[in-house]
Amino acid sequence: MESENIRRHEALDSRSPAQSAPAVMLEPPPGRILVKEVNWLGDLVMSTPALRAIRRAWPGAHLAVLIKRELASFFDGARWLDEVIPYSVGRGLSGFFDRRRIVGEIRSRRFDLGVLFPNSFESALWIAMAGIRRRAGFVADARGAMLTLKASPPPEAVTGHQVNYWLAMVRATGVCVADTRADDFAIDVHGPHRERMSEWLAASRKRPGRPVFAIAPAAAYGPAKEWPADSYGALIDLLARREDAEVVLVGASSERAKCEEVAAASKSGAMIAAGHTNVGELIALLSLCDGFIGNDSGSMHLAGALGIPTVAIFGSTNPARTGPLGPKTRVIYRKLECSPCLARTCRFGHYNCLTQIEPAEIADAILAMRASR
Repeated sequence: MESENIRRHEALDSRSPAQSAPAVMLEPPPGRILVKEVNWLGDLVMSTPALRAIRRAWPGAHLAVLIKRELASFFDGARWLDEVIPYSVGRGLSGFFDRRRIVGEIRSRRFDLGVLFPNSFESALWIAMAGIRRRAGFVADARGAMLTLKASPPPEAVTGHQVNYWLAMVRATGVCVADTRADDFAIDVHGPHRERMSEWLAASRKRPGRPVFAIAPAAAYGPAKEWPADSYGALIDLLARREDAEVVLVGASSERAKCEEVAAASKSGAMIAAGHTNVGELIALLSLCDGFIGNDSGSMHLAGALGIPTVAIFGSTNPARTGPLGPKTRVIYRKLECSPCLARTCRFGHYNCLTQIEPAEIADAILAMRASR
């Protein structure tokens, strides 16, 4: 996970010249820029301000992103990008040919600046083999010799919120000044995805016209980030009783079983969208909801960036480092003596940082946020 690698170091058109930040003057100015994006959804949201800063700094350049195929739809609504290059890498011999193909695709596009958001050796190898002359990134994973614009992470990259990591990287390597604006944290909703998810909701709802809340009960990192399924079930019933609200459970295909467990734990039941949406469709679905509740996860970061009322439940991880960004977010966190431990499982076996959080507290928080809109 890219977030783990970083800890080891521990809807305006942004190309408008009138909104451009003064760039560090690379000579000659880059005409074609490739950004290798990060590999996890939450990190993708948190790296967006740095990507927008590059767009503002070089408004006339062709700006492309290289990104895992399963995450590529994140940018479906991003008209401020010129190109999205999805890729996938198989295992064994097929993976070897996939990597050759990726390098060939990059080479054919003749980029003159490559910017590496991940810390991996392989990402630097790809852009070096593709012949990109200027290659920017943090020195990590024994790849320093392959970078031409390089720096070690400065203090601001590894303290405070993780969004600072990628902003510090583009700043420290001289790619751009990396100023920030409030709208840099916003993400784009693709119109066709929104239409499709509106139709899906209309067909799936039992109580049209009542509030609908999204809940993401799973987390890829492990059980130390997951509020218990029976607590989520009780929360669904509380929302139904107090607001006659419905709930849609969201997540990846691999998280559908967790969503089914949560739905079964409630008397009211819930719609289950997990496994039925790509990332772009998930963004659209969340944008249609009256609020979001979930663990520290990619869905949590999407909801916060969309500006819908977002209540984030934190267990083993540090909300000061990876909390949701956006204008309407609240974190529920029990800072115990052992917190944040950053572990996948509780070494004491009790998960008190999660089990001490009551469903009524979460319901109170999300309904208060919705009422104050």
